[in-house]
This record gives sequence, C-alpha cells and structure tokens, in this order.
Amino acid sequence: KNTMIIAVTATVVSTAAATLAAIGMTRVRPWKGLPAAFMVINLPLMVPEIVTAVATLSFFALVAAAFGINLGIGNLIIAHTVFCIPFAYMPIRARLEDMDLTLDHAAADLYAPPWKTFRRITLPLLVPGIMSGAALAFIVSFDDFTITQLVAGPGQTTLPLFIWNQIRRPMTPEVNAISTILLSVSILLVAVSFLITRRRR
Repeated sequence: KNTMIIAVTATVVSTAAATLAAIGMTRVRPWKGLPAAFMVINLPLMVPEIVTAVATLSFFALVAAAFGINLGIGNLIIAHTVFCIPFAYMPIRARLEDMDLTLDHAAADLYAPPWKTFRRITLPLLVPGIMSGAALAFIVSFDDFTITQLVAGPGQTTLPLFIWNQIRRPMTPEVNAISTILLSVSILLVAVSFLITRRRR
C-alpha cells in the first residue's frame, strides 16, 4: 500500500511538473538561464543516488529542526517526486522537440487563444510523451531503494525495503515470488514506455 501510494502520487506530480518544465523550455524564446535550468532539472540523473539520498535526508532533518515540520510519508513522496522529474522530463521534451510548430502557428492564425491551442493541439500530440514519461517515473519510484531507505520513517516500509529486510534472513519462497513479480512489473513498464516511444516515431 505504501509503495503504491508513493509511486502513484510521485508519478502524477513529477509528470505534471516535467510537462510544464518541458513546455516552458521548448515553447519559448531562448533565455539566459535556460542551460542552468536544464542542468538543475537533470541533476538527479548526474548525481549518485546515495548523494541525493543523504542530501534529502539532511534537508528534511533541517526543516524538522528549524520549523518542527515532519510530513511523515509526505517526505518520501516529495523525495521520490523530485528524483522522478528528470525521468519524466526527457521523453516529454523529446516529444515536444519533434512536434511541428506550424500547427500552433496555424491555430494562432485562426484566432485560437493560447490555452485552446494547447488543449486542442499540443496536449493531444503530447500524450504519448507524457505516457512514456509517466511509465518511467512510476517504475523509478516503485523500485527505489536507496532514497527510501534513508528517508523512510517508522511504518513507512515499501516493497523494496520489505524485500531487503527479508533477504537478511533465510530465503523463503515468498521473497522469490515477490522479487519475480517486481522484476516482471519493471520489465513490463519499461517495455510499454519503449513501445509508446517507438509508435510515436
């Protein structure tokens, strides 16, 4: 239950944020901070995950000490969301860069306001990229172990943490079955993301 709550919430929020970021960085004129913004978005891909996990734990500890705020499972959701954004961002940005801008220009020539152009033209064409990015974000959050291990508090055990705790004891058929299911789900979602991308092209 914890795994699904965290993965689904992180997927929805990170995909929405990645979509807005991709649109804001591909559908506007180049601005001075664009390379820096691109670097910040992709930092979780470049920094080792253990470094990200320690930094996230330190941040939440600082917030708790300074303001007395502890969101419980919300801390895990925030950590997973931030970590998943670049995984959702890359396919969405790639889709936007492949889209023909003349369609937007044609809509503007027909006096369509920007919101209507986005809703009727850009968004339907962007759906394959969004679905691909969401699939990647979900599987990254669903399988994450390092960040979850450091940030999770009491009663916030996820499936990867449960498996880790079980393998420290004598192996049982249940652990093998769970691991097989987890691997199958991961392969399935990665395959779905690949097929969506291939069909898009």
